[in-house]
Amino acid sequence: MRFSARNQLNGKVDQVIAGAVNSEVHVRLPGGTVVVAIITNGSVSGMRLHLGDDVTAMFKASSVFLATPA
Repeated sequence: MRFSARNQLNGKVDQVIAGAVNSEVHVRLPGGTVVVAIITNGSVSGMRLHLGDDVTAMFKASSVFLATPA
């Protein structure tokens, strides 16, 4: 996969906190730092995110995006 966002951090889903519309997805990086992304509940479902899944947090401007290998 290629993305225009150059700032990418690989980690694992550490926690998912579902809200009414959006979820907080906590991504634990290899050094222990946690990055939090706010994404729609539909994206959590569509990406089939579960605890321990490998994800990539991408930063472009003021947004954070997540990607899975497939």
